[in-house]
Amino acid sequence: MSNNTTTTTSPSTESLIVAYYSMTLIIIGTSFNVMTFVILCRAKFRDTKARPTLHYMRAMAVFDILMLYGWNLDHYLSTIYQFHILTYSIISCRFISFISFFAAQSSAWLRVFICLDRYLSLSRLHKTWFSKSKSVLIIIACIISIFFLLNFHILLFVCYYRVNGTISYLSWLYTIYPLWDYVTLGVSNFLPFILMVIFNSGVIHHLIRLRRTTTVRNSQIQHRAISITLVITTFLFLIMTVPSSVAFAFFASSNQTLLHFLDCLMYSYYALSFPLYLATFNEFRQECIGIIMCKKNNRRVEPQTTTRPQTLH
Repeated sequence: MSNNTTTTTSPSTESLIVAYYSMTLIIIGTSFNVMTFVILCRAKFRDTKARPTLHYMRAMAVFDILMLYGWNLDHYLSTIYQFHILTYSIISCRFISFISFFAAQSSAWLRVFICLDRYLSLSRLHKTWFSKSKSVLIIIACIISIFFLLNFHILLFVCYYRVNGTISYLSWLYTIYPLWDYVTLGVSNFLPFILMVIFNSGVIHHLIRLRRTTTVRNSQIQHRAISITLVITTFLFLIMTVPSSVAFAFFASSNQTLLHFLDCLMYSYYALSFPLYLATFNEFRQECIGIIMCKKNNRRVEPQTTTRPQTLH
């Protein structure tokens, strides 16, 4: 969280690196996640009844974009332009605080349920309630609703005007920090960490079994490719996001260089889905290449399809 004091000193080299890196993440991450969402909505991935996991992947792309426009955006504006979103207005202060917590918690639990979905798809012969397209949409709606309500108090009680007219990002009713940092650490890091490890261990176990089995069902072969991709994605989530949350919850007054590095590491994760899918998810890669090749083919075909303009009589 940015503090409310205004300084006249020039930003340090470390702060400038963090600021420009944050803006780079916003540009690249937004582009990548929009491309991911568009590709996952194309015809090849529209059969969500066969693969309801796609609902989770699309929702994750949206929340990954939201994550980049919270405190990560404030890192850039506050350092380069001395413009603090948290102290500009009550509305902007509450919105940035709310979206930073809400998006992080929702993103974490989407990944928990996608791990559960992968485990059930590989370990059960028949679809369970959790593996049905309609059920997945209900789960996503419940996740969004629960964490919206959990953080709704931020929109009501956090951020207020001090006597001198400046804005505080704290709460006038109760001590929100570091209390809410601890809550978020448990809700979006520790508990999801435990569940993801459990479910991913089961997924890895069944993937090894499938590899050793001579006769496997076609549906399990389809689940195998996407499961490998999502196992890698969720483990990177744990490695890249947990250290920053722990550091800011318990060691906020420690070395600032280290804290900034961990913050950059955390936000970097939310720009990685597209390259990860491209590298490990074969169908996603083929669809992406198909889009590029289609555009190239269109450029070549256009001159051949033009007709000679008719003369007017």
